Amino acid sequence: MLIRDLEIRCIVGVLPRERIEPQILRLDVELDLDLAPAAAAEAVEHTVDYAAVAAWLAERALSRAYRLVETLAVESCRDLLARHPSLTRAAITVKKPAAVPAAAWVGCRYEARRSPP
Repeated sequence: MLIRDLEIRCIVGVLPRERIEPQILRLDVELDLDLAPAAAAEAVEHTVDYAAVAAWLAERALSRAYRLVETLAVESCRDLLARHPSLTRAAITVKKPAAVPAAAWVGCRYEARRSPP
């Protein structure tokens, strides 16, 4: 399951102006799970609701005012695995377009996998 360029406007960063002025982040999210049960049943109850995940990520970023995009990526991946037992892997790329004027964006990528039982 994929979510690409999820745009979130929030407080993020360590510089004094970043602690006051909201910035745009763009998130790419990859969630691995078995899609066959949802496809067979044609039922969202058998998969992960990507709209709910997108809303949850936006709320998380808005409510936390992260200092580091790394913290947002790591905590979000770990919590997605905890919230959704059907996930086997979660990966998030956090892009911060305005951080370096000469770059299209800077950011980080984090991936977490569910430990085998």
